[in-house]
Formats: sequence, structure tokens, C-alpha cells
Amino acid sequence: MKAKINGIKMHYIDVGNPDALPIVFAHGMTLDHRMWAPQIEFLKENYRLITYDIRGHGKTDVIEGQYTYKMFAEDHIALMDYLKINKAVFCGLSMGGAIAIRAFEMHPQRAHALILCDTRAEADSNETKYWRENSIESIKQNELQPFTEEFIKTIFAPESFKLCFDAIKLIQNMILSSSQLGICGVLLAQAGRTDMTHVLPKINVPTLIMVGENDNFTPIASSNTMYEKIKDSQLKIISNAGHVSNLENIDEFNNCMLEFLEKLYI
Repeated sequence: MKAKINGIKMHYIDVGNPDALPIVFAHGMTLDHRMWAPQIEFLKENYRLITYDIRGHGKTDVIEGQYTYKMFAEDHIALMDYLKINKAVFCGLSMGGAIAIRAFEMHPQRAHALILCDTRAEADSNETKYWRENSIESIKQNELQPFTEEFIKTIFAPESFKLCFDAIKLIQNMILSSSQLGICGVLLAQAGRTDMTHVLPKINVPTLIMVGENDNFTPIASSNTMYEKIKDSQLKIISNAGHVSNLENIDEFNNCMLEFLEKLYI
């Protein structure tokens, strides 16, 4: 389905119980809504589940010019407006988690709860900014294949290369089917993202933080920072997982998520 919001056509999926608690999922950088398939299948009987392709990704429009996290967050809220959803659980992984934090900062009254996965509130380090700039140059010169191979080596835990063939293949497909223009725009937005640690003490809704025990991209230290600064938060470390813990240890991730969601009704 397509929603016309903020000057673009956004691809989204709206499934599950239409009368239940809505959860809006935001995916990671270079990926798309399909990364949430295991969670959608697991939760669809008892929740309303909305996944979408962030601008520059998947089947959502790719536009020229600078992308920003303010833009991503406004898109997140605009989709809720389009679907007539007043409040929802914001769930995001990596870049999607940062979008959830920014959306809360800008529209705190719209969040019922937050689920922040393999993400961080800090801005990029100089080293990470340098990596993103090099990635942009690599994509412009060599297209997406070399970037994809390097990125996959970075985000998966070592054991996942033996156990998570389907997840690796899915992510390869998502990246390689992406627009080079869109990916470069998103990398620039990532490099330009401002620090959001000042937002964390202002978060006043139930918050679940999950991180893979072998996540080297957004390490456990970043999740600990969020846990320490967000008053009503829980921290779950997902075993045998790297940066895409929702795909590397599906059962543990889903069970942690469900346990948190069920308590929201109490």
C-alpha cells in the first residue's frame, strides 16, 4: 500500500488486529519493511502492526537532496496521521531506533511505549563518519556489491554466518535491490545526525531496550547509556546475536518483545 505524505509516496503494510494496540516498526539503514517479517508473523493475532519503507529505501520514493532525521521522524508521525492512529508503540532497530527517539522528542504525546533495538542515542564518532563517507564513494564508484559484502560482515555475529543463512540472504537482497541515490542520501543523514542523549531523561513512557550480545555496530555500552538515562526502561541482551538481533535470534527477541507488550495492558 502507498501513503501520500510529506511530498512522497510511502510504501507500508498494515496487518493484524485493527482494534488492538498499534505498533509502528522502523527498519535499519539500507534495509526495508521485510526485516520485521518474523515479528509480524509472531504478533499479528493480538496487535495492529504497521511496517514501512523509510524514504530512500525499498518501495518508498527516493528523492534527491539531503535527508535528515527530522524528516524521517516527521514521516513516521505523518504515516500515523494518514492511518488515523493517535498513539502507538514505536519500535525501531538501528537507524529505526534513532528515528523512534527523534519522533518521541518531536511528538512525545504520540508514543504509547518505545522498543529500541540495536541502536544508540549518540551521534556518529569521527571514525564512523569517515566510514560512511568512504561507503558513499565506494557506492558511487563500484555500485552496491562491495558495500553490501562489507556491511554484512560488520552487522552479523560470527556464529550467524553458520546459522542464519536465510537472514543473510534476505539482507543481501534488500541492500542490492536498493537505490544507490537513496542509500547515499541515508548515509549522509546518518553522518549528520546530532547527539540525542539529552532526550533520554525526557522519555516518560515504558521503554524496552534490546541489543545483541555481539553487536559491534551499536555495542552494549550504548544500550547501557540508554538504560541508565531512561527512567522506566528495561534492558535485554539477546544471546548469539549481532546488530540484527531480531533476525539472528528470533525466538528470544520475540519473547522479550511479547513479555514487554503484555505488561503494557496491566
